[in-house]
Amino acid sequence: MKILTIDIGTGTQDIFLFDSRLDIENGYKLILPSPTMQVWKKISDATHENRNIALSGVLSGGGPSCWAVQKHLQNELKVFATSEAAKTLDDDLDAVQKMGVVLISEEELTALPGSVQHISMGDFDYSRIRQVFETFGIPLSDLALAAVSVFDHGAAPAGVSDRKYRFEYLDRRLRQFNRLSALAYHAEDIPADLTRMLAVAKDAGSLPCPLMVMDSAPAAILGAMLDPAAQKRARNLVVNIGNGHTLACRLGPGGIEGFFEHHTGCLDAQRMDDLLLDFARGNLSNESVYAGHGHGALCYTQEALPMDHDDFNFIVTGPRRSLVRQSALKPHFSAPFGDMMLSGCFGMLAAAAERYPDLADVIRASFEGDGSQSRAPWDVLD
Repeated sequence: MKILTIDIGTGTQDIFLFDSRLDIENGYKLILPSPTMQVWKKISDATHENRNIALSGVLSGGGPSCWAVQKHLQNELKVFATSEAAKTLDDDLDAVQKMGVVLISEEELTALPGSVQHISMGDFDYSRIRQVFETFGIPLSDLALAAVSVFDHGAAPAGVSDRKYRFEYLDRRLRQFNRLSALAYHAEDIPADLTRMLAVAKDAGSLPCPLMVMDSAPAAILGAMLDPAAQKRARNLVVNIGNGHTLACRLGPGGIEGFFEHHTGCLDAQRMDDLLLDFARGNLSNESVYAGHGHGALCYTQEALPMDHDDFNFIVTGPRRSLVRQSALKPHFSAPFGDMMLSGCFGMLAAAAERYPDLADVIRASFEGDGSQSRAPWDVLD
């Protein structure tokens, strides 16, 4: 059984091809620039060349691509965009126009002068990923599932903070189901306001199998929990320090004990330690995190989490995990199956085992393998 997993972050997109015939450590993997970083590069090149640009495609991850658009406009160059692509910049198209972006129809897009550089927006380009694997002799025609994770703020109504809107969505969903896999969806069941996830599903194109789409931050938390260190404790504090966002979760025998989410760029080492310690004690307030330009914080239990262990006090993953390298709180640097950068991919596999019961036994058997069936790649060639 093969499952293609793609964890799309702000800086990188991390790709892992699960093959149940192999130990997970032998699975094929890629770490590539994220789609928004690729768009950032194209726009930045156009800015240096003094070329107007036209954005088309679908809503996708912002951050670098949005910063590049702003810089392009500051250089008094034109930015045209279709409505779908423009929502990458802001769900409110009036706000996009106020930035200086010119909204155009698909027909007007084709009529633009040849000097305008066309840039396609989108998070999930299955055809390109398939071509890469096929270049190396690895077919993807027999996939049982594809799983993609993205960070989705949701389409907040006008006048509503997208930070609050996302955090309230997470709170509702986690209170209702009490498990991180509840933030993974069959493509056909994605809620209407999770517009970035819907765009991933829309862009799936010629995908030859079902698609699961998940929020990227909880996927990384689930993956970090597959590190053997997490099994030492009944209760854990797990932190994903991504390039764009940081998510911390308290997990215990009763499920999710609380979580907070922040912008990584707003944090330094001392601030991170302070947040984690307050969070463990149950003293971190939603208001204080939001006031610091984070998304929010919630504790579902009044019971403090001990932070005085001899070995480690919290588990950390994510590409910006060096932020806590010198932490006095004694972090454990998670590396599930030997690869920290694939925490999100492994987390999606864990979620798929819950969301797709027919795949569960095979996935869990791979997670729990004791090495007795260890095989080299040439032993399972088609």
